[in-house]
Amino acid sequence: MAQSIIDNQLLTRKGRYLAILRLGTPILIGQLGQIVVGFADTAMVGNYSTDALAAASFVNNIFNIVLLMCLGFTYGLTPLVGALFSASRNEDIGATLHRSVRLNFLFSMVLTVIMFVLYLNVDKLGQPEHLIPLIRPYYLIYMSTVAAIMLFQTFAQTSYAVNASMMPMWVVLFCNMVNIAGNYLLIRGNCGLPELGLNGAAIATFISRWLAVVIIVGFFVLSRRYRPYRAAALRPRGHGYATGKILRTSLPVSLQMGLEASSFSIAAMMAGWLGHNELAAFQIFVIIGSLGFCIYYGMAAAMSVLVANASSCVDAERHMRAIAGSGYVIILVLAATASTVFLSLGTHLIGVFTDDETVIAMTASMIVPLVIYQLGDATQINFANALRGTSNVMPMMWIAFISYIVVGIPATYVMAFVFGWGIVGIALSFSVSLFLAGGLFLYSFLRTTRKPVAAA
Repeated sequence: MAQSIIDNQLLTRKGRYLAILRLGTPILIGQLGQIVVGFADTAMVGNYSTDALAAASFVNNIFNIVLLMCLGFTYGLTPLVGALFSASRNEDIGATLHRSVRLNFLFSMVLTVIMFVLYLNVDKLGQPEHLIPLIRPYYLIYMSTVAAIMLFQTFAQTSYAVNASMMPMWVVLFCNMVNIAGNYLLIRGNCGLPELGLNGAAIATFISRWLAVVIIVGFFVLSRRYRPYRAAALRPRGHGYATGKILRTSLPVSLQMGLEASSFSIAAMMAGWLGHNELAAFQIFVIIGSLGFCIYYGMAAAMSVLVANASSCVDAERHMRAIAGSGYVIILVLAATASTVFLSLGTHLIGVFTDDETVIAMTASMIVPLVIYQLGDATQINFANALRGTSNVMPMMWIAFISYIVVGIPATYVMAFVFGWGIVGIALSFSVSLFLAGGLFLYSFLRTTRKPVAAA
């Protein structure tokens, strides 16, 4: 089945667009659901108090590193399963999933320990002292969801790789509604429940993330769609990919995404140095900016699966380049749409999150820098995922290190403090790292697809 899709649909430009859109739309809708939750969290917390919003900003930007490292680690599974799916190696898919669940859970425990060590030193990170009592409990509750993120994404990425993207979408959307309902009930204490403020938002997130794990595992165990992989996943019989191979594919992607998130999190820390209003404004800026990021990633993830599927067909390099090019066109259209929304509705979006005039003015000043970096963000997302689809993921680490750490973080400091541009300088600095990363990922993908890519 997968081979016929490659032979027929992906030979034409229209077929490639349709294949990416068909596979990517459910992923994109799921990503939009995550954005809605992010908007709801920020709006409800921001309208509760500016201090709560600032504390949430600090914790969320630290946990974005962990979240993206978790996602990146599970993204390494997608090209492996995608290649097996193209070859109809169902038992090997189940065996690979089994090993990946164990490896990913262990990785989540390592991240949790690291985050706990950071928690013990959270008061030494230069944040306003009056925010520390708000930060600590919120941080601990979020920390307890790391394993849930990893387990859910392991099953979700496997579903995407076997072209079954609808089920994870519905699970995400349902649990997002649970999250928003929990926010409504717990932040202000509606319907007779206690008023928990910022901690109420964290508890709602905890419930929704672990509920998502229960539901997606239930689907895998009970649904006919996953029957070909279920027996081998529960008791591996096929050879599949060894744990070492999964680790070598997953870890570079995890580090790449973690380094990117680190540059944003360190920028949030610098925003905190400027003041709690700047930190609150930065949180709103990040949430609005996630509209573009998540949408681009939805389509890029679908494109990556198709690139992985193409690795086992004749003339693989040409097919992979054509698929990546078609994905880039789609993502550029989405970037243009997002930029138009930011420019035309930016002020209205900001007003949803807070009624603090100072914070609104600061965030509004960051809209133009947000629009400027959309092209760089779209480019680096597209070609990072295209490179991931080839399974040649080692270059992703050094590209991320150079772009986000060596260049990006110093650029943020220089623009914010040396040039004296403050919060606007922080926003502008992201264009430097994202455009550099986009160019390097494109170069690496083109270089990779000049030579044969081994099939699974």
